Amino acid sequence: MTTFSNILYQAEPETGILTITVNRPDKLNALNAATIQEIRVAVEQAQNDPTVRGIILTGSGEKSFVAGADIAELTQLDEAAARRVAEAGQLAFRLIEESRKPVIAAVNGFALGGGCELAMACHMRIAADNARFGQPEVNLGLIPGYGGTQRLTQLIGKGKAIELLLTADMLKADEALRLGLANHVVPQAELLTFTRQLLTRILTKAPIAVGLCIDAVNAYFDKQRDGYQAEAEAFGQCFGSEDFQEGTSAFLEKRPAAFQGK
Repeated sequence: MTTFSNILYQAEPETGILTITVNRPDKLNALNAATIQEIRVAVEQAQNDPTVRGIILTGSGEKSFVAGADIAELTQLDEAAARRVAEAGQLAFRLIEESRKPVIAAVNGFALGGGCELAMACHMRIAADNARFGQPEVNLGLIPGYGGTQRLTQLIGKGKAIELLLTADMLKADEALRLGLANHVVPQAELLTFTRQLLTRILTKAPIAVGLCIDAVNAYFDKQRDGYQAEAEAFGQCFGSEDFQEGTSAFLEKRPAAFQGK
């Protein structure tokens, strides 16, 4: 098991839930290169751990999910180094997006810049009522570098995405919900409980089918793949699984299914 300095890795084998918490409260959980690397390692570790079936990603404290990138670190980069930093961040966040195990962001406060990008890489976003989303990079003479221009457009549409990117405006939680950036908005005190309940519901479903659903949806946005073909192939794969046999038998026998992820 890897030891982390900037995140908390809290696995619960009895529930199948892993909570990854960005833990830099003195920096409002801002992302530096070391933290992004730790997130990548944690997600890779979770993919290889059969006791982990779903992931909650959040930030420490009540003020901030992730308030952005570590600006002091960014000021030390030249063009080539900045490109490498962006590519490393994109790779880490793509691992989240492509995870066959569901990843839900519990957004507890500011999700700005890299924090908004991290939340958008997750499969769903549950926002506390004090959450704020935004891509304020143009205020610094920058643009998002970890996939923000792409995922924001996918989630809320081109016109509104460009407006937010160019104005650097922040979205309150209720507006993020209206635009489809957030799935749910709940009181701060109920954020983790609600998120756990949602993930727990998902974890009662067939793990193979859940993972294939995620992959098929991602295929829609992948220019190298035919989404319909990906769906058909995934549909066929389900029929070779023990979970399919269990699910159909449980339905016909009018009993709860006991899926094994096989």
